[in-house]
Formats: sequence, structure tokens, C-alpha cells
Amino acid sequence: MAYNVPVEATLDVIGGKWKVVILCHLDKGDKRTSELKRLMPDITQKMLTQQLRELEQDGMVKRTSYDQVPPKVVYSLTDYGWSFKPILDAMCAWGEHHMKEKDMAPILTH
Repeated sequence: MAYNVPVEATLDVIGGKWKVVILCHLDKGDKRTSELKRLMPDITQKMLTQQLRELEQDGMVKRTSYDQVPPKVVYSLTDYGWSFKPILDAMCAWGEHHMKEKDMAPILTH
């Protein structure tokens, strides 16, 4: 794929409403699908699965499946995913500033 400006390549990986939110939660530690769903109650299961698969295909997220009953799947950031942390931190800081400017309060889910 050809990009006109480098930011298009970034948005190709993290674009959409949920990918950055997923990355923010994984930044705080490995998570099972059910944990991510609980942390993001407005996302559908189908969308969560799709977003996780895309992040995995882009090398940002690792899916580890454990051979046990019941099945256990854990998602974590890859080294490539961790390379995005400074950008995540900047986005969080800007979001906090924006919410203060607009007198908005965050909805804490954890």
C-alpha cells in the first residue's frame, strides 16, 4: 500500500474507535478477551474480536492460547506494540488536557 504522508501508515494500523483503547488497556498488562470486554462495555464481541485480529496481523498484539479446559486466550503487547507507548502516553495526556478544557469528567471502568 502506498501512503501520501507517514501519518496515513499510522492510522492504517491504529485507525478506528477501538484499537487505541485496546492498546491502552494492554499497556497496563496482559488481558483475556473477557477482561477487555468488561473494560470496554460499549464494544460488541464481534468488533472486539475483529480489532484484536487486526492488531495481531499488524504485529502490535500477541495472542497466546493455552491448551486447557476451558480454553484460555491472553492478549499482550508485542515489542512492536510497546514501541507505540510514547504515542499512547501523548494521546492520553492530550485527552486529559482536552477533557479539562471542555470541563468533562472521564468515565472510569476499572
